[in-house]
Amino acid sequence: MNKPELLTHNNCQLIFIDHQPQMAFGVQSIDRQVLKNNTVALAKAAKVFGIPATITTVETKSFSGHTYPELLAVFPEHPLLERTSMNSWDDQKVRDALKKNGQKKVIVSGLWTEVCNNTFAFSAMSEGGYEIYMVADASGGTSKEAHDYSMQRMIQAGVVPVTWQQVLLEWQRDWARRDTYDAVMAIVREHSGAYGMGVDYAYTMVHGAQERVKHGPRLEPVAAGPAVAAAQ
Repeated sequence: MNKPELLTHNNCQLIFIDHQPQMAFGVQSIDRQVLKNNTVALAKAAKVFGIPATITTVETKSFSGHTYPELLAVFPEHPLLERTSMNSWDDQKVRDALKKNGQKKVIVSGLWTEVCNNTFAFSAMSEGGYEIYMVADASGGTSKEAHDYSMQRMIQAGVVPVTWQQVLLEWQRDWARRDTYDAVMAIVREHSGAYGMGVDYAYTMVHGAQERVKHGPRLEPVAAGPAVAAAQ
């Protein structure tokens, strides 16, 4: 059973499993652009808080294609741990990376929920003694039912379901933590939809901050005169 501990910058690690085009093509449980947005946002959050991250890939050249460039841009120096097995735990490089990172709480974002995420979670728990936190909205299944029932199966086994923004804000925890405040707000404004729009509104309209993007002049309204009938 997982302990009721909050996630912090020094008690967890993260693994991204197979965020590759061919895997994403099969996702039907979540809009694929939203899935990518959430995954990249989670990666940026991990970078801000110094969370150790592992990136795995499967059959890159023969089937799955290359990892999202937006994800790789967050971790340009990270090795990509290539596999043939659907279960990342079956590859020794992955086990070694998790052990090296040293934290027993493993946050998982991957494709597909019902295969790669499921098998990794159960193996890492039963054989490695890890606690698994599954990021539901940064993972995807081949149907809504496949994703949902897989999440339920994992929850029954002790996996903790989370969302990417929940993880981000749990890491931040206190808005008085100014060393990460601006970076967290930057992620929110770019990736958090209406919440991010609200932050932009508060910054500019309430606090008088400059707009984030420079743009052309705003032209004042000019009332148009009566329409002139076209000459016959």
